[in-house]
Amino acid sequence: MNNEWELKNLIIEMGRRIWIRGYVASNDGNISVKVNDNEILTTPHGVSKGFMTTDMIIRVDKTGKVISRNSKYHPSSELKMHLEAYKERPDIKSVIHAHPPYATSFAVAGIPLNKCVLPEALMVLGAVPLAKYGLPSTSELVETLREHLKTSDAILMANHGAVTLGPDLLRAYYNMETLEHTASIVWKAVQLGNVNVLPEQERDRLIDLRKKFNMQGPIAPCDSSPMLKSESQPGPDKESRSIGDNDISEQDIKEITEKVLARLKQG
Repeated sequence: MNNEWELKNLIIEMGRRIWIRGYVASNDGNISVKVNDNEILTTPHGVSKGFMTTDMIIRVDKTGKVISRNSKYHPSSELKMHLEAYKERPDIKSVIHAHPPYATSFAVAGIPLNKCVLPEALMVLGAVPLAKYGLPSTSELVETLREHLKTSDAILMANHGAVTLGPDLLRAYYNMETLEHTASIVWKAVQLGNVNVLPEQERDRLIDLRKKFNMQGPIAPCDSSPMLKSESQPGPDKESRSIGDNDISEQDIKEITEKVLARLKQG
């Protein structure tokens, strides 16, 4: 196990990485790591994750009581969320909360990343659920996350951001990277007009492969049904159709082609 000095420096490095990659802006986000069964290191409130120093990192007990800190800094305002994660999941040692743009876009749109799309993401994260909105820094937020903590290492937070868990800080960070990378690819595929979802048998084969590799942590099975346009364009007036359905008739295509050819001849 890393000693406290090593863990503090690792928190600084992971904070710098999520800031450089644009997963947080200004003073957003928070990181915590368990030192032992009773003590946790957490990032301070109101400090950019890209400009932290080791003296800013605060040590608290499992109830959130401060054990050691620089008098200038206070624990993250989202510490309750981290403590709840450790309570629900004794197997995890680290929690990261951030606002990665693509993943947060899905959270704002009310769309979980629960489809069987990328094999690597399926094996690492499984279906990523969407927790209901809860007021930040309150017990209300904790309540919305509780039902998902035991079944997933990555959770979207409606109109807020994302939280990832891990058996160590590096794994929690990698889960955040995987989540954002997956969200960006799904988003771009939606813009291209088609998202191919892996069928159920391929999902099951990947789950078997995950077991073969002895990959740890709970995952929820992804959804192998086709992704609907209503899932990428929510709204009561949107027709539910599979992404990739042809929205342009043959007559439309013919007319467009004729216009293009006519302009080319004029040129």
